[in-house]
Amino acid sequence: MLSDDVRSTFLTFFGERGHVRVPSGSLVPDDPTLLLTNAGMNQFKPYYLGERVPGHRRLMSVQKCVRTVDIENVGRTTRHDTFFEMLGTFAFGDYFRREAVPWAWELLTGRYGLERDRLWVTVLRGDDETEAVWRSLGVPAERIQRLGMADNHWSMGVPGPCGPSSELHYDRGPAFGPDGGPAVDGERYVELWNLVFMESLRGEGDGKDGYRVLGPLPARNIDTGLGLGRLAAILQGVDTVCETDVLLPVFRLVQERAGRPYPGRDGGAVATSMRIVTDHARTAAFLVADGVLPSGEGRGYVLRRLLRRAVRHARLLGIDGPLLADLTGRVVDGLGGYWPELVAGRELVGRVVAAEEERFDRTLRQGSRLLESAIASSSGGTLPGRTAFELHDTYGFPIDLTLDAARAAGLTVDEDGFGRLLEAQRRRAHDAERGRKGDAVARQDLYRGVLARHGRTEFVGHDRTSAEGRVVTLLDGGSEVPHAHEGSTVELVLSRSPFYAEAGGQVGDTGRVVTPSATLDVLDTRLGVDGLHVHTVRVVSGEVGAGDEAEGVVDAERRAAIARSHSATHVLHAMLRRVLGEQAAQRGSRVEPGRLRFDFAHFAAVSDDELATVQTLVNDYLLADPEVRVREADRAAAEAAGAVALFGERYGERVRIVDIGDASRELCGGTHVGHGAQAGPVHLLGASSVGSGLRRVEALTGPDALRHHDHERALLTELAGLLAVPADRAPERLRQRLAALAEAERELASLRAADLSARASRLAASASTSGGDGGPVVCAEVETVPAESLRDLATRTLALLPEAGAVVLGTVHSGKALLVAAVAAEYGTPARELLADAARVVGGGAGGRGPVA
Repeated sequence: MLSDDVRSTFLTFFGERGHVRVPSGSLVPDDPTLLLTNAGMNQFKPYYLGERVPGHRRLMSVQKCVRTVDIENVGRTTRHDTFFEMLGTFAFGDYFRREAVPWAWELLTGRYGLERDRLWVTVLRGDDETEAVWRSLGVPAERIQRLGMADNHWSMGVPGPCGPSSELHYDRGPAFGPDGGPAVDGERYVELWNLVFMESLRGEGDGKDGYRVLGPLPARNIDTGLGLGRLAAILQGVDTVCETDVLLPVFRLVQERAGRPYPGRDGGAVATSMRIVTDHARTAAFLVADGVLPSGEGRGYVLRRLLRRAVRHARLLGIDGPLLADLTGRVVDGLGGYWPELVAGRELVGRVVAAEEERFDRTLRQGSRLLESAIASSSGGTLPGRTAFELHDTYGFPIDLTLDAARAAGLTVDEDGFGRLLEAQRRRAHDAERGRKGDAVARQDLYRGVLARHGRTEFVGHDRTSAEGRVVTLLDGGSEVPHAHEGSTVELVLSRSPFYAEAGGQVGDTGRVVTPSATLDVLDTRLGVDGLHVHTVRVVSGEVGAGDEAEGVVDAERRAAIARSHSATHVLHAMLRRVLGEQAAQRGSRVEPGRLRFDFAHFAAVSDDELATVQTLVNDYLLADPEVRVREADRAAAEAAGAVALFGERYGERVRIVDIGDASRELCGGTHVGHGAQAGPVHLLGASSVGSGLRRVEALTGPDALRHHDHERALLTELAGLLAVPADRAPERLRQRLAALAEAERELASLRAADLSARASRLAASASTSGGDGGPVVCAEVETVPAESLRDLATRTLALLPEAGAVVLGTVHSGKALLVAAVAAEYGTPARELLADAARVVGGGAGGRGPVA
């Protein structure tokens, strides 16, 4: 059964049982506690927590997931992958284990045709009810194993929904490992499907079992995940996901470039490297297509690490030329039919991975030179652990390369020292990440509590700048407070708000809130959790309390300036893609009053001519005054109509579409002008690089653009006045003046050099002999010598001495004594020693290395 059939069989089966399909979420989750989407349930977390009500109580999806927690096992086993497609079912306060378990059994044994006697089951110790359901289906007791929290209690790895689980495993036979079931060997008894009975809330803690279960969720829910790749491997009779139809073309290309066939699952280092390169190429393609770019931190670092591991293992296979772009191209060819974002991002994916491969090759070359230098200077037969760690940490040089090179030079490496430094670094990173997640989780929990008790904020600010409502709650220091007094700064939640909460790159609104007893300045507005607007306010006068009636008034002038920038951003996006190509897609933005910042994917510097063309296109289009139309639609219909979904943004089932004439159609929740001419003019300040394959354009809009233009005009007028020419002739006159100045400086440098040579000759002629077997010495005070020329004068004089000697010169510069010494190398005496005593006399110190100080 091909992978397409595996997917369709799953979706058909659960569609017949009332499940509604939802599209896969992005690999970039809308959850501050997660780096990457690691499970099918991530996008449904608000439903499990009771923060939002789903449109349907039974859902299903084919979700893209990335997990790197087991990255060291990828390639070394036949079952671990960094990317996988999770076939998932989800139920919210609907059915539970007595339905989920039989359906899983029926699908695997009926529709997929897996042999019943090769299926094993694990359940959580003490979960008698789940075991009884399995026994009722005919699963014998000897093929049901009870395991602990680490194996059969599931969570996302961070505080949130969790619950006991039951897993289905398939016995691949004795060739894969010993008897004894999943508890003994996970390679032979490979996990296929995890059925999670999501009924509890997880607290803080480390690892798979180092956390507390805090209490029940608002309802009992189902979350199941069936790994497409593992099931396809079994149904297709192959050992690894790399050999299934989805990855086989990529896997074959790796073998072709390596010049050798796959030696089988037990093929040692060669087989491991082939599987790693294949796996990481697929993961990289999906990450880049979802907007992740290589960087030194966060998810960008995950991508960089995967790409560098792939390059490293390709080189171990003897593949020296560029490879990754061709491999990811095969990924797009094989999976683009099901995942259209791969096709849309084909060019970007290829260019990103090729650039990173080239960059890492340079790193390897640089690291090799540094390693050779370290080996040459090592003593005692051991390369220090700190040296190995610095190569690894600063230059990304793999430790196994360091070990190989040291071994070839007859050295050992202090691996224990390296390990201690690496562990210390990991611990620091872990503690920092834990602190970040802990703070984020605590704040999210606070906001979720407010949402559960008081409901969502009614946002009415798309078409108005004032609204009456009620103070729902006040938050200060991580908790709710009943009142806030004059002079205090707190967070405030309104039942009804006209203030736009920061999202989609657009900054939050400011303004004023007035209650019967207080006046408050709104300093910022942002989303606490989905549906909850949180306003940061300063109490200007009086006292405000929870439950007070309130009127919110947005700073309308600031809002209008933001709207101009936001509409201009959409048109700028469209024109950048028109001029630079479709790959110049948005990767981030910042929309502020009168100015904007726009990040986009592009691999070459944006020339001045290209930038000028973009600016002209933007302003010409806005001047034509296109209508700005806003409407709502189902997400699927919006995307079918060509609406652009932006990187890193999360969209619900209903979306807001913003059309600006026929040039731009984007999914957007922000505020906009009514007509294009209201957004202009736009002045592009320049373009810069902000990362690998990432460019940034900054611009001014509306009156801010005009004020900037007036300022530049005033500068040009002043410059023209200084040059005594009309403004249009100022650049040419300035070029003439600069050319004349450069020529004068060259002549002056020549004269200075001649003067130094003449002075050096006179000084050399005045040399005295130090006596004994010493050589000639020049010791003199010189005048009118620029400080920067004193060193040159000393070395010139030394070179003119008839034999090896020494030169010491002194001068006064800005009231300070300056000394320089130059000593012939034959003496072997550092010049610094010659100056040390004299430097102390004049209240200074001596610096420099070797023959000059």
